Amino acid sequence: VGDASIRPAEAVRNLGVIMDKNLNMQSHINQVCRVCYYHLKNIGSIRKCLTNEVTATLVHSLVASRVDYGNALLFGLPCSSTAKLQNVLNVGARIVSLTRRFDPISPVLKDLHWLRMEQRICFKLLVTTYKAVSGIAPIYLQDMVKLYKPSRDLRSQDAMLLDVPRCRGRSYGYRSFSVAVPTLWNKLPVSIRKAATLGEFCRRLKACTSPWI
Repeated sequence: VGDASIRPAEAVRNLGVIMDKNLNMQSHINQVCRVCYYHLKNIGSIRKCLTNEVTATLVHSLVASRVDYGNALLFGLPCSSTAKLQNVLNVGARIVSLTRRFDPISPVLKDLHWLRMEQRICFKLLVTTYKAVSGIAPIYLQDMVKLYKPSRDLRSQDAMLLDVPRCRGRSYGYRSFSVAVPTLWNKLPVSIRKAATLGEFCRRLKACTSPWI
């Protein structure tokens, strides 16, 4: 460009998220895991001096917040990729609950009311969708979701369904916001989609046992 030479990069950082040339987010996941394990090691070294409440606060602020940041970009990735972040959450849950390494982790996550990694990704996307449908999200997000309007009168016209655009490539097109969001949203029960407030929507969504989780 002009007199400047621009060289291609294997990965770049944008707003704290590392994007690689293949968009498989491996560089970002590996970086998040390194930082989180560093903090978990420090928290674990002083765990005997902390209460359960203080430990949970530290894990949420230093670990879970990093795992959740930008996690909507991880939608559609293979389980082998998100499993690394799930292991981070599992270690944090064991530190908080003082659970031994080889004890089952599912009961611990349930007692702590922690969603699994795939659930956290879908939760973030669906909350963003509710904001867009309700008109409280930025305009550029509202423009990416459209309510489904059938050509004739149907019972589904009042179900707050979203129009799912066509996409060619499943690897990338299916993961795009405009396709992933309506697909997840339409799977929710009507009672959740029609929640009156954002807080009510989040409570119903977290308690939901539908296929979205």
